[in-house]
Amino acid sequence: MDRARFHALLRDMLLAREFEERAAREYTEGRIAGFLHLYPGEEAVAVGVLHAADEADYVVSTYREHVHALVRGLSARSIMSELFGRRDGCSGGMGGSMHLFDRERRFMGGYAIVGETYPVAIGIAYAIALRQLPEAVICFFGDGAVNQGTFHESLNMAALWKLPVLFVCENNRYQIGTEIHRHSAVSDVYRRACAHDIPARKVDGMDVLAVHEATLEALRRIRAGTGPELLEMKTYRFRGHSMADPGSYRPRAELDAYRRLDPLRIAEHLAAQTYPDQAQLDAVGKDHIEAFSDRLQQQNLITHEELDRLRQSVQEEIEDAVAFAASSPEPVLQEAWDALNCNRNGEVMI
Repeated sequence: MDRARFHALLRDMLLAREFEERAAREYTEGRIAGFLHLYPGEEAVAVGVLHAADEADYVVSTYREHVHALVRGLSARSIMSELFGRRDGCSGGMGGSMHLFDRERRFMGGYAIVGETYPVAIGIAYAIALRQLPEAVICFFGDGAVNQGTFHESLNMAALWKLPVLFVCENNRYQIGTEIHRHSAVSDVYRRACAHDIPARKVDGMDVLAVHEATLEALRRIRAGTGPELLEMKTYRFRGHSMADPGSYRPRAELDAYRRLDPLRIAEHLAAQTYPDQAQLDAVGKDHIEAFSDRLQQQNLITHEELDRLRQSVQEEIEDAVAFAASSPEPVLQEAWDALNCNRNGEVMI
């Protein structure tokens, strides 16, 4: 991987973490209403997958989609404004945290209904297949959505018609608050794909390079017309299911262990120009971050000064987004009516 690509991956992970932590702060201060589902700990999945996608590909996401939207190219300003419920938000301030959308970037929405992403994704993929276009659909979903009927129905249809869909399971193990082995007879999600003859594999979702490589390989085959594939990303969210969830059902030791696998701990290693000594390695823990950082240092992919500049630019972008969102006007009722009636010829379903 070249230097520019690595810097892009690292910057997007830093931006994602900074954005989400700032969103949490704004929520506690009352500037964001409704539900807020945050992504810290899972950044390597969104960044690795979407950096492997083409601009012509479509993305369908869940209600934990802020980072997917950021990495896809939506501005921090437009997303933060949407969280604030302001007119300059990507959904006009009327969608909120769980309903980000950007047609230009083919970001086809976050969806609040568990399991809703599947039929939306295969509908888009069917249109692509009919037109014989070299495009694909990336369908994100969580481990809590794999027992929905739409999961099996959609995988069956996608396999039957060889639709160009990459199903990406962000398996953070706990869905809302119940560990996966307590609600699923088959806790390895990727194994379920075999029932529909869909190639699938498990990927270390805490390693951005592993995610990126697996996604590139899968999308290459999908574009060649071999049909859908499924990747199960084993990851972990550091916060509760939403801002209303303290996450007390998880053992503290488990949370601490996963924090040592934090994909952003790479920055701490990269700040040093020399190899860390054994005591420092032992303090951090033997994990993929150590191997990743060693490789990057050996290849001289980043310097301390460059890392500082990345962090500074990310902080400035988030501060700008918050100020922009705070100054953006609120939508008016007429805009809601215009959106509802935009293409229904006066017929509405309410």
